[in-house]
Amino acid sequence: MTLKKSPAPDTNPQCSPACSARPAPVVADGTATKSSRRNFLLAGGTVSVSSLMGAAALMAQTDDPKATVEWAEHFQTNYRLMTPAEKAEARARLERRYSAQYSKKVTVDTTEALPGVLMGYALNIRKCIGCRRCVKACVEENNQTRGKEPGQRIEWIQVLKMERGEFSQDKMNAGYPEGLGIQVGGNAYSPAGQVLEGKYYDEPAAVPEKDATYMPIACMQCEKPPCVKVCPVRTTYREADGPVVIDYNWCIGCRMCMGACPYWARRINLTTPVLPKDEMNPVTHYLGNRPRMRGVVEKCHWCLQRTRQGRYPACVEVCPVGARKFGNLLDPESEVSLILARKNVFRLKAELNTFPKFFYFYD
Repeated sequence: MTLKKSPAPDTNPQCSPACSARPAPVVADGTATKSSRRNFLLAGGTVSVSSLMGAAALMAQTDDPKATVEWAEHFQTNYRLMTPAEKAEARARLERRYSAQYSKKVTVDTTEALPGVLMGYALNIRKCIGCRRCVKACVEENNQTRGKEPGQRIEWIQVLKMERGEFSQDKMNAGYPEGLGIQVGGNAYSPAGQVLEGKYYDEPAAVPEKDATYMPIACMQCEKPPCVKVCPVRTTYREADGPVVIDYNWCIGCRMCMGACPYWARRINLTTPVLPKDEMNPVTHYLGNRPRMRGVVEKCHWCLQRTRQGRYPACVEVCPVGARKFGNLLDPESEVSLILARKNVFRLKAELNTFPKFFYFYD
């Protein structure tokens, strides 16, 4: 009678085949040894991935708002490639984190581009008085960092001062060399016409200043945006209704877009943004004014949290002299369309063929 040896009991029935792999016997040519080594590496890789995902799941359950930057947010795909279900999940995740971080109910809008709409902007440089209310309203509306240390203050709108002047006969002989005015004429030392002399953080005590014209500059929302062309990770792109937006979760902070932009319209968070809880605007848009992180680029997006709900951008509403106009370029009766048809209009640096949708005009 021949007895059959029963198999050894399985001490770890839940272990996967990969983690229970045993080396195959070695043969003369070493083939089985190579196969065993490969299986061992594959098994180790499987265990490592499983361990990381398990650690991620544990870390996501913490009550610390800073730690609740869930791993799913780090591994999510580009926003415009997400399915509607993935966008809803990302939105809910951000609303939970922001609400805990800022101790208030925060909403993250994901309204898509409106059909039949192409946003446009027009600014009357004859009316602008340089009060910078637009700058302050933009900072408050769009949750920009407002610290006092270097790199902690960001403003999307710049207000450049253009000094007015003229050529004067009285200065003909006041040049260099003195009394001749040949090599350098006397009119070289004073403004002639309108000269751009922008100061980024210039805040005069009283405005408007004598013999000054003001020219606010922000993102021009180009139809052919050079910033989009150079982005190596495609985190910035043009939306169907006009604005150029940024998916902050995919920005790597390389600043190539900043170098490509001819309008000085982009800013980077060199430090952790300073945004006090009581000053945080809880009405946000995923591609708009939601709080940013350190090391990402940001810019004007024409207040998507407002404009896609039928409202004006904050800078338009706050302007005390009505110098700013906003509307649908595809609607011939909109304010912007009527301005383009009836006023003296120009676009900044039109020779670059970026085709801005931000227009300047004067009466």
